[in-house]
Amino acid sequence: MIRRSILLTIKKLQKQVFTTHEISLASGKSLSTTTQSLNNLVREGVIVKIYRGVWAEEGSGAISPYAVIPYLFPRHRAYVSFITALHLHGIIEQIPQVTTLASTAHAKTIRTNIGAFHVHRIVPSFFDGFGWYKGGGNFLIAEPEKALVDSLYLSAYKKRQFGHFPELHFPKFFSFKKAKVWVGKIPSQTTQVYVKKKLEDIMKKAE
Repeated sequence: MIRRSILLTIKKLQKQVFTTHEISLASGKSLSTTTQSLNNLVREGVIVKIYRGVWAEEGSGAISPYAVIPYLFPRHRAYVSFITALHLHGIIEQIPQVTTLASTAHAKTIRTNIGAFHVHRIVPSFFDGFGWYKGGGNFLIAEPEKALVDSLYLSAYKKRQFGHFPELHFPKFFSFKKAKVWVGKIPSQTTQVYVKKKLEDIMKKAE
């Protein structure tokens, strides 16, 4: 009976990815009972466990790592930036092995059953310049100019990781003028000078 109730609740949600908490609230079952039932469904091959408290229906199509992002940060917002965002905007062709995110939360790596996520901390005053993917997607992403400046910003602290890029291809919609504006918003004067020099080097190569 409980199994059927949980299955019906999953179907009613009509969401590819869902949480234990959502199923518990919608079904009226306790969190412990819901968790046990969901684990049983995993063993039956009906659903898959993505991360702690995050699940998806088996056979509901390929699960995008980006669709999981909102569920990984229930208390903090995070947006796709750095190398991953540059790839999604067509500036870097190479597909990143991990998804890089910016957040005001502490830096960390989250490993899930559909991929790894590197979270890098951005100071709250510089946590801006992002929106929904393609205007209506289910995850937040940095504007192309902000993604580049975010990368340069982080390279001031992690030179080995963000100090060098693969070949960059800037589409017509990319604005170096807008990128310069973002550089001017970096709170630290020392970091701002460093990023400005890095951006100027990139601009020279792009000419």
